[in-house]
Amino acid sequence: MMRRVLAIVMLACLWAGVVQAQGGPLRIEITEGVVEPLPFAAPPFVAETAGAADWGQRIAQVVADDLNGTGLFRQIPAGAFISQITSFAAPVAFADWRAINAQALITGAVQTDGAGNLVVKFRVYDVFAGTELGAGLQFAGTEDGWRRMAHKVADAVYSRITGEGGYFDSRVVFVSEAGPKDNRRKRLAIMDYDGANVQYLTDSSALVLAPRFSPTGDRVLYTSYESGFPRIKILDVGSVRSRTLEQGDGTMSFAPRFAPGGQSVVYSLSTGGNTDLYRLDLASGGTARLTSAPGIETAPSYSPDGSRIVFESDRSGTQQLYIMPAGGGEAQRISFGEGRYGTPVWSPRGDLIAFTKQSKGRFHIGVMRTDGSEERLLTASFLDEGPTWAPNGRVIMFARETQGAQGTSSLYSVDVSGRNLKRVRTPDGASDPAWSPLQ
Repeated sequence: MMRRVLAIVMLACLWAGVVQAQGGPLRIEITEGVVEPLPFAAPPFVAETAGAADWGQRIAQVVADDLNGTGLFRQIPAGAFISQITSFAAPVAFADWRAINAQALITGAVQTDGAGNLVVKFRVYDVFAGTELGAGLQFAGTEDGWRRMAHKVADAVYSRITGEGGYFDSRVVFVSEAGPKDNRRKRLAIMDYDGANVQYLTDSSALVLAPRFSPTGDRVLYTSYESGFPRIKILDVGSVRSRTLEQGDGTMSFAPRFAPGGQSVVYSLSTGGNTDLYRLDLASGGTARLTSAPGIETAPSYSPDGSRIVFESDRSGTQQLYIMPAGGGEAQRISFGEGRYGTPVWSPRGDLIAFTKQSKGRFHIGVMRTDGSEERLLTASFLDEGPTWAPNGRVIMFARETQGAQGTSSLYSVDVSGRNLKRVRTPDGASDPAWSPLQ
């Protein structure tokens, strides 16, 4: 019932695809337009042990913030509540929640053992049907990990209502920037998807660019100018130790990205006046050349199944997007609109490619089908660049720089439909975001 309510609301407001498997749950594919957010209530989670009340309030608020941030949900303020949730086991007074038009109700409880450990459990209800959506779940962890448990709850709620995977329990690695525009100090940083828990992975002694997560989220590739020339480094997120991936003297290597299995890396190598794509096996150190066209081939990105690579090249005279088999071979151009295209990234769903486009003095983040059809521009500004996909393929994060000598770079996110554009908070300037898989 809840998924039907959400589908009806969305269909009344936008062009969407709705598919229901025989006897299965409804699936909603939002493609463009404006959504009327679904009203939900998330009372503070009930404290089942002494000292758990504060944790219950914090966790419920993060869950609500996650859902509100999607643009698909709208939290009903606590001041409108007719009844309160005082026991996780007590029956729900659905009539009270219907009266304030809450279509979804999230209830939960928290236990703490006084030794720094938490247990969080929750339920989500379709208020108008008077039924629970799925079985209740619980997560256990330390107090230090309370935000992650809240994100896990939000992911489960999001998935049960929309039929899509969540993306809240994920992280973003990016380049943190400080100082004036003509003398930026840059270092790698990592944070929760919503900007919380920022940690720095490198210092600012050397220029760093284009960090990219491994498929398991435990390693990061990036380009470093520590030697004075661009070199690819690989960093272990847990130990914050890094090493250089050697590619030979007299060369410059950059724009690395992991293959889906995490055992090899595709990257650009510049030597002898030409820049081509290569693949490096991380175990053996063996390399294979993938392109040989004159010009610059860079910014490679694998399809989710690892069978193809999309990349940018100026082989046609202007910067355009191409797709080729993962082992190299004939490449097909897929971008044919007016302007220049770069930094392509394959969606985790496999159906779309995000890119940066420059046209008529403006920069855009856009998406297209893998054959180049159905191109849609999602943003426009003085400088938008470097898209990265959320793990569920619903949201794109990118960097936006403002104009002028005092211009700064910040991270923004936008729904794949082009709605819900918003800034992602960071302590300083930020660029080159890369989204992790779900943790």
